[in-house]
Amino acid sequence: MPCIIVERTFESPPSDEDLSAAGLRERPCLELYGVAWRRSLLSGDRLRMVCQYEAPDAESVRKVQREAGNGFDRVWAGTVIE
Repeated sequence: MPCIIVERTFESPPSDEDLSAAGLRERPCLELYGVAWRRSLLSGDRLRMVCQYEAPDAESVRKVQREAGNGFDRVWAGTVIE
C-alpha cells in the first residue's frame, strides 16, 4: 500500500491534548477510507508536523483529514527508502 505524507504547520504550538484530540477525531474516518496511520514527527518548536499513513491514494488521506477537521498544508505520496 502506498506511503502517504501529510505536512502540517501550526500558528501556535499544539498541546499534547490537542494532538490526541485530532487523532481521536480522525480514527473513525481511517477505517472508512482504508487508511492506516503509521507515525507522526513533531518539530522541536512544535510548529511543524509530518505524519505518515498507508492508504490507497493521497485523496483518501485528504478526505480523512477534511472530515476529521484536521488542517494540513500538503498531502503527497512517497516511497520509503530503507
